[in-house]
Amino acid sequence: MNRTALALAAAAVLSAGGIAAAPALFAQGAAQIPGAVEPARVTGGTYAADPAHSLIAFEVNHFGFNDYYGIFGDVAGTLMLDPANIASAKVDVTIPVASVTTASKGLTDHLLRPGKDGAAPDFFGPAPAAARFVSTGVKQTSKTTATITGNLTLNGVTKPVTFEAEFTGAGTNPFNQKETVGFEAETEIKRSDFGVNYGIPFVSDEVELDISVAFEKQ
Repeated sequence: MNRTALALAAAAVLSAGGIAAAPALFAQGAAQIPGAVEPARVTGGTYAADPAHSLIAFEVNHFGFNDYYGIFGDVAGTLMLDPANIASAKVDVTIPVASVTTASKGLTDHLLRPGKDGAAPDFFGPAPAAARFVSTGVKQTSKTTATITGNLTLNGVTKPVTFEAEFTGAGTNPFNQKETVGFEAETEIKRSDFGVNYGIPFVSDEVELDISVAFEKQ
């Protein structure tokens, strides 16, 4: 998923949930934005995901016609980070699958509906367990990028997954004065590996995941 699509997805979440904005902060002529892609701004320590500004977008192909998008919001998790030793970083992120949303209420309901007559659900079911990614290794590939390997647990199945991650900004959040770092990461998985088989190949087995997370220092 490209950044334009991710930005549109994020805008949909924010507009649906509303944002509390300080008029003075967003007034014309206000100070520059607080975040910048400057690794020197990052300090070591333990960070926690800001669930209001973190999301995971997914992309599948529908009938070979076009790609379709959905979002998991309210992402939680931790990041342990030492800027002097990126390889020692550890990420543990939980994704509440039950919070999935799409542009179509009917499709969102389909993702979460129970199976008919006691059968297994088509996709996640009405009360799906949260997914979780726990890193097992981090390899820095440039000043602002890294490859993150780890285990993804989804639908009760755990498989190794590799994310290509990019540092997207650091600074102080003007609302709560917390040091904040932002990252985006992407990967592609096969949903059949996690036992989500409905509609293959009409709805693609391949799913692209695009993660955007803001972490706040604790």
